[in-house]
Amino acid sequence: MLVVVTVASMIRRCLGLLLVVFCVVGVPFRSPAPLIYRPGEGWTYEPVGGEGKWRLTRAKDQMEAAQAAFDKKAYSLALKSAKRTVSVWPLSDYAPQAQYLVGRSYEALGNQEKAFKAYQTLLEKFPKIPNYQEVLNRQFHIANLYFEGKWFKLWGTIPLPPWLAGQMDRTATMFEKVVKNGTYSEVAPQAQMNIAAAREKQSNYADAVRAYQLAADRYYDQPKVASDAIFKAGKVFEKQASTSEYDQSAAGQAITTFTHFLALYPIDPRAPEAEKTIAALRTEQARGSYMNARFYEHRHRWAGALVYYNEVRLQDPNSPYAEEARVRIDEIKKRLEGTTK
Repeated sequence: MLVVVTVASMIRRCLGLLLVVFCVVGVPFRSPAPLIYRPGEGWTYEPVGGEGKWRLTRAKDQMEAAQAAFDKKAYSLALKSAKRTVSVWPLSDYAPQAQYLVGRSYEALGNQEKAFKAYQTLLEKFPKIPNYQEVLNRQFHIANLYFEGKWFKLWGTIPLPPWLAGQMDRTATMFEKVVKNGTYSEVAPQAQMNIAAAREKQSNYADAVRAYQLAADRYYDQPKVASDAIFKAGKVFEKQASTSEYDQSAAGQAITTFTHFLALYPIDPRAPEAEKTIAALRTEQARGSYMNARFYEHRHRWAGALVYYNEVRLQDPNSPYAEEARVRIDEIKKRLEGTTK
């Protein structure tokens, strides 16, 4: 009896499932938001009864539809309408404005990286657009967002931690494009400085110094930019010197850079700091030379030791290393005189 009841229950469940399948497959109905794919446009969701109605047959009408959608804050519709204008009528008079709307729509939708790329395409394809400076400013603003910590996204969706996304490298590349697009524009000097700052955050000191030096050379007629660039280049060299035990070339470059800074901008508020840094770096140079001298002396390589002890006295005559170097020089000379008798 129990078996009969179980079999009957299974039959009822199967019949119910078949009925559901029949209703889904056999009874016609429409999805509330059909997903439609079109070559060159990709997948789009479109409302019931409105599939394809936004696709118009003239560039002017398509562009006007895109602008109307953007004005109504229907940014997804504005985006696909603008992209269609560009893809179907790339040589029309409406293509530049449509490409601009692509960037604006991406910005409004929160996808700043795609917006930056859309603006880059606009500036490369249509360099004579009347709002060139505005577009460049928008690129600069977007690059700044990432410089200040906004995360890049994988596929425009999944936020990536800075260490995984190569945050500063990608940000520096954005600023490089801004500078290339408008080398002497109003945002270019700061963009060039931000390239250097991004490289500095990577501890890529060589590229950071080159970027600061380029800013100083290229924008020499803007004292605020040039002085800041030279001073910061000196600070980068100072960082390098502090991480070097025996190679003191970075200290020498820092001293040269700060000396150049003082010669060009003697009344700059940072001049006293530059002077103190030079003094500290000379002491650091003397310390490095002293350590090199001790290295040679311990191995009885007297000539090399004398060279470095003399460097100590030249680099920072007033440091305690200089006095100790004088003593060591005298002892080595006595030792050498004793071996020749």
